[in-house]
Amino acid sequence: MKKNALPFGKNNLTLMIVGIVLVLGGFVLMSMDSAEFGFGTLGLTVGPLVVVSGFIVEFFAILRKP
Repeated sequence: MKKNALPFGKNNLTLMIVGIVLVLGGFVLMSMDSAEFGFGTLGLTVGPLVVVSGFIVEFFAILRKP
């Protein structure tokens, strides 16, 4: 193994970026809900599902071997 080798490969970093975009997109979806106090479909269902999927992608990106 190289002395200065990075702990993550290109695929890992790509998956991490995808995960971050999903998490941020989920929060944007939750904020776009037009119902009072965010109690609509976007705020209670779609947004949190997108955020959780982003965290799952992040978890997979960290544990995947480069």
